[in-house]
Amino acid sequence: MLKLSDVEMTAILDAAAPLPVERRDGFLQAVAASLQSYGEIGPGAIHRVCAEAQRAFFDPPDLSRSRDVSRWRR
Repeated sequence: MLKLSDVEMTAILDAAAPLPVERRDGFLQAVAASLQSYGEIGPGAIHRVCAEAQRAFFDPPDLSRSRDVSRWRR
């Protein structure tokens, strides 16, 4: 069983926030599975695991096909 402090859990949930709702469960499961392998869990481990999981679960928007035209570019 994984035991996390409120601060650690908040950091993980904050890292999940930018993800689409349908991918958050997978993200949280991946983070929990990765943290199981750490002997001691601290802020650094949580940051590393969340950053790695975000890369796997986050699809950045394609800004090259944006229809919004900046008022500065004409």
